[in-house]
Amino acid sequence: MSRIPQASIAGVLRGFAELLLTVGALLAALAFYLLVWTNLQTAAAQKDLLQEFRSQQQTDQTGQAGRQTRPGTGDGLNVLHIPRLGKDWKRVVVEGVDMKSLNTAPGHFPDTALPGQVGNYAVAGHRATHGEPFADLDRMVAGDKVYVEAANGWFTYQVTWSRIIAPNHTEILAPVAGKPGQAPTARTLTLITCHPRWGSTERLVVGAQLVEERSLAAGPPEGMDS
Repeated sequence: MSRIPQASIAGVLRGFAELLLTVGALLAALAFYLLVWTNLQTAAAQKDLLQEFRSQQQTDQTGQAGRQTRPGTGDGLNVLHIPRLGKDWKRVVVEGVDMKSLNTAPGHFPDTALPGQVGNYAVAGHRATHGEPFADLDRMVAGDKVYVEAANGWFTYQVTWSRIIAPNHTEILAPVAGKPGQAPTARTLTLITCHPRWGSTERLVVGAQLVEERSLAAGPPEGMDS
């Protein structure tokens, strides 16, 4: 039986080592893109969206909370403030839940209510990468406040429930969350993200109900930064 030349074995090992180095470099580049670069891109997009939103606030002359016009897909709608997720946590919400929109901000489901309206104001957001706005949504408990800063007013929602559901349970987007066909009487908020954090086999959902509404002139709700 002929023996394999040592030079050939060394060549195979060298090629295998080079392959491992290449794969390692590609994985490192992918990790950098997902964990760093997408977050930087989203932070830049949020900065621009917030500037546009503040400009809209300054030019809004209605002074009546709840009367809003729907923006186009990807446009800023309002600003969420959630103290449970961080003292200075705030994110501009955009219209639409397509991937391009969600990569810049939490997105409002277009067929659901607007903030302050009777019905279900539903918002989805990433839990990992692209700014990971809802990374810690699982920390929210009943009684937590969610403040929605609209162009013409403030809306304070209080968390009443949270649950984990299957991705196909779209009835959570009904005017009465989880009860399709039922006519709404309350003004509610539903926050939706993937579960577990680095997977998408399920959805983590947090529900809240409107407890206060005030004009911009009245200033931010008491306890917003608590």
